[in-house]
Amino acid sequence: MEIKLKNKTKAALSTIAIALFLILIYAADNGMFSGSSWRMFITVIEKGAIFALVAASMNLLNGFTGLFSLGQAGFMLMGAYSYAIFTIPAASHDTVYQYFDGGIIKWSIVEILENKMGIAGHYLGIFLPMIFAGLLVAGVAYLIAIPVLRLKSDYLAIATLGFAEILRAFFQWNTLGPVTNGSNVLRKYTTYESAIFPVIIAGICIAIIFLLINSTYGRAFKAIRDDEIAAEAMGINLFKHKSMSFVISSFFAGISGALLAMFQTTISATPFTTQMTYEILLIVVIGGIGSISGSVIGAFLFTASAEWWLRGLDSGRWLGISSGIMRPGFRKVVFAILIMMIVLFYARGIMGDKEFSWDRFVNWWRSRPGAIKAWPDKLKANSEARKKARTAKAVAKAKAKEDKADSEKKKSSGIPLFTPLPMSDEVIIFDKEGN
Repeated sequence: MEIKLKNKTKAALSTIAIALFLILIYAADNGMFSGSSWRMFITVIEKGAIFALVAASMNLLNGFTGLFSLGQAGFMLMGAYSYAIFTIPAASHDTVYQYFDGGIIKWSIVEILENKMGIAGHYLGIFLPMIFAGLLVAGVAYLIAIPVLRLKSDYLAIATLGFAEILRAFFQWNTLGPVTNGSNVLRKYTTYESAIFPVIIAGICIAIIFLLINSTYGRAFKAIRDDEIAAEAMGINLFKHKSMSFVISSFFAGISGALLAMFQTTISATPFTTQMTYEILLIVVIGGIGSISGSVIGAFLFTASAEWWLRGLDSGRWLGISSGIMRPGFRKVVFAILIMMIVLFYARGIMGDKEFSWDRFVNWWRSRPGAIKAWPDKLKANSEARKKARTAKAVAKAKAKEDKADSEKKKSSGIPLFTPLPMSDEVIIFDKEGN
């Protein structure tokens, strides 16, 4: 019998889980646990949180609105540069923009607010450029949405992917060097001090996306995804809601780009290639198209597998196993095989189109002892079913072979394979009454 938890119980469980998770991150980030594994754990948490946010923003567009867009890497690039440019300290401009006479913008929002408000101004100076990065990306996305959203399916994907590549070339253009530093890296800008920061920011943004999906606007997005003609017949303005989804998704992609700039401490346009877009799309597919919690789970699994769990395969030793085939690049081979297995056995992703539920989790946990106990019988039943299927297939094959041999024998002996219908010269005429 399945149980259903009360809303207060679900809220308490969620609060406890979040608190324990944050305490674990704080303890590991402040050196309370020693070892390289814990340092790698913090790296995975930081990067996983950032990619969870950008994957959720892509899922809002692709999974819930049905718009196949591949421009997330370009929007992240714009958000990263927008944040970094306005937070480089004034004293560091001559060093960072050494090829462009110190650049045009020779001030830092963080320094200005910190001088006026102290420590509060420091954190406000980090928060405001990050919001500005998201708003700038959203504004550019609104402008390109006017022509781009008239396209559908693959054509929309190609257009947005091309736009991302244009942005990457644009930011590397030396004519804009006094602002973007051209093809050189931006560095020495203000970053966060604790791993809790990107987790909290990403968590808040993902929560906003989740609330949006469950609002009237979210239901309109889903209606457009399912059937545009029916949605328009119900009075939904297609262009308005498509533009809204596109702009909101781009805003959160810009926020994730700013977080990625802080995580990496240096930024350049080189890493924001189509490969990054495909990685984000892969995270969405692994987690489940149409599931925000699936995107979060997929982001952490993807990051942990790529950056931590499989790294030993490149060094020749993994889980205490040494082998000559483990060499640089072997990790990517194993990772690709794992991705193919997930796609084969979980065609709709880990979560499908469902969200995480405490009711489902508790019922699943309660059913584990019975499932483990019944596992041998289930394996035996599956083995017998496969054996019966193989036997039936062999019998059918033997019967077909026997029928073929019999027909060949009759053909060679002159025996007709079928009896022809009798021929008659009489013509029977029926009247209207059937006599």
